[in-house]
Amino acid sequence: MERDEFQGRHILIVEDEFLIAEDLDERFTELGADVVGPAASVDYALDLIGSTPRLDGALVDVNLGGKLAYPVMDALDARNVPFVLMSGYEDRLLRKRYPRAQSCQKPYEFAELKRALIAALPV
Repeated sequence: MERDEFQGRHILIVEDEFLIAEDLDERFTELGADVVGPAASVDYALDLIGSTPRLDGALVDVNLGGKLAYPVMDALDARNVPFVLMSGYEDRLLRKRYPRAQSCQKPYEFAELKRALIAALPV
């Protein structure tokens, strides 16, 4: 059933930790998603958002090499692309600024991240 949830969906991965990004890429590809990225920086993520015609959802690490990913989340929000915030801490400002976003606190279990992304994606 999970494969059906992700089959053919274009999912952007924004994560600066190489091993985590590669793992997410591999796992979501195995579930049938068309992975966009992964992007390890705000600038690269913004380039992908601007140049990718179809994005169904995104996973966004809030802190990319010490730089907050607000511009990425704002760009996704402007395109009405649902996303999951991946963060090592709960930030009430993030929840207030992006109330429609799902969140997954690090460290997370992959099953938890999948559930958050499924909840974020339109039916």
